[in-house]
Parts: sequence; structure tokens; C-alpha cells
Amino acid sequence: MAGQAGRFKGWLGRLAAMSLVLAFAVSCSAIYRNHGYVPAEDELALLTVGKDSRESVEVAVGRPSAAGLLNDEGWYYVQSRYRQVGPRAPQEIERQLVAISFDDGGTVTNIERFGLEDGRVITLSRRVTDTNIRGANLIRQVLSNFGRFRAGDFLRQEGG
Repeated sequence: MAGQAGRFKGWLGRLAAMSLVLAFAVSCSAIYRNHGYVPAEDELALLTVGKDSRESVEVAVGRPSAAGLLNDEGWYYVQSRYRQVGPRAPQEIERQLVAISFDDGGTVTNIERFGLEDGRVITLSRRVTDTNIRGANLIRQVLSNFGRFRAGDFLRQEGG
């Protein structure tokens, strides 16, 4: 009887050790999260520069979460991908932005896809009817300001 109790304790100890190793391994595996929406290339291929309108863009790829801030010259679709390993803070590993520009009549004048590499805006694809690219500075600001906010920036200091 004493022999069986000893084997049971040994087996229980190994099971506990294996459980700890497994729990440690699982806690260190990466977790990926996606935020936002960017239309796929095949969806954007359905759009024709100079022909499609805001309404047809909305039907083909949906309405964006961001539009031109001052004059509604464009629609901006933004998507970010984050990776988190264990208790560390999430890191943004990928960001894409699709900008669809419209003229005053609401016709598509430009479709661009941007990526973010080392803090710089990189044009991944561009379909343009006009050489004047409007709103490029806005796109640069949108992409460069993600993740640069701190809670303290929004709190008001009392009794300065």
C-alpha cells in the first residue's frame, strides 16, 4: 500500500510539473488582434476611377469609419494588426490605409493604398486620374498619430 501511495505522489508531481510547463508555454504564445477595416484588392478592382460615385463605392466596399475632416474630399479605411506576447504591451505590427478621393461632384478621382514602414508612409498602390494628390498630409497625420496617446494627455491637472 505504501508503494502505491509513493507512485501516486510521483505521478501527481510529474503531472503538476507538466501543467506548469504547459501553462508557461501557452502564456508566452503570441495573440494577434485586428482593428478596423480595409477593402481587399479584388473589392477595389470593382471601382473605376472617373466613373464611380460615393454611392457606388458605398455599395461595393462599404462606408468608411473616417472621411475627409475639412471638406469631405476623401474616404479613409484604416486597419491595424497588433501582436501581444504574454504580459507585454501589444505592439502594432502592421497598418494599412486605403484612401478614395472624390471631386466636387462626388466622382472617384483617386484610389490609393498606404502602408506604414518604420514610421514612414509608403504608397503600396495608386490609381490616379489627376496629378494633384489632395489630402496626402492628412493621410500622413492619420498614420503617424496612432498609438502616440497617453492617458495623462487627456487628464486636466488641477492646482498647477
